[in-house]
Amino acid sequence: MRKLAIGTAVSGALALTGLVAPAASAATPDLVFSNVVVNKGKAVVIGTAATVKVPVTYTLTRPADLTIDYVNNFAAVSIYRGSLKSPGNEIEPETAPTCTATATTDTTVTEACTETLTIAPQDYLYEAADATTWKAAGFYGKVDQDNDDSDGHISYNYGYDAWGPLGSGVQIKRAAKATADASPEPVKKGKTITVTGKLTRADWASGKYVGYASQKTTLQFRAKNATTYTTVKTVTSGTGGALKTTTTASKDGYYRYVFAGTTTTGSATAAGDFIDVQ
Repeated sequence: MRKLAIGTAVSGALALTGLVAPAASAATPDLVFSNVVVNKGKAVVIGTAATVKVPVTYTLTRPADLTIDYVNNFAAVSIYRGSLKSPGNEIEPETAPTCTATATTDTTVTEACTETLTIAPQDYLYEAADATTWKAAGFYGKVDQDNDDSDGHISYNYGYDAWGPLGSGVQIKRAAKATADASPEPVKKGKTITVTGKLTRADWASGKYVGYASQKTTLQFRAKNATTYTTVKTVTSGTGGALKTTTTASKDGYYRYVFAGTTTTGSATAAGDFIDVQ
């Protein structure tokens, strides 16, 4: 499924059935999307290859006489960045949501709905600007088609409506990685050891991890028989995300770098590197 713009939200809904249609107009239904929560309110951290599934829950209130069948009409929640009118990027569900009626009146039906946004970075994320807070929007699409050409005529008509922003949106972050290497090894007690490493983060444009410079990380140490790490010092990543510092060897144990993350980038913890102190 390709990236879609919320201005053509119904095209995303059409993808649920494989339909393709030119633009037309449709009457606006009286729909209310509320209580929208994306990824349980947590940030979504995405690397360069693995597909990430993002749960979305919301409440949909619709007219009692409106049936949404996901064949002729569609309703769901998407996420977008930028404006509702002209988004910089947008992601819609690839399959229909699951909705269960929770309340009915003579004129309305209220449903609790769940859906999944399946985000493959190579298909949906293209640039650093995608690492930001995205907004949520509800959309509705309606399709009318006549594929019978026996009378010398066919027609495709669809319309869409979109409502947003809804809820608090969701923060999408670039995944990060950290490494650590302590040397020399073995080393005599009281001697200086050097701990090098590298901090990188996902670059969606190239599909690779690239160095993340000028970022504060913590060097941590865990004694051989201990269960927890303690902070030794703060180290700032240099050119290409390089990490390097020195410390005094005191006992056998593991050294690692830990990056807490930023508003655009997820956290990272290096695997502990063991050093033998003699």
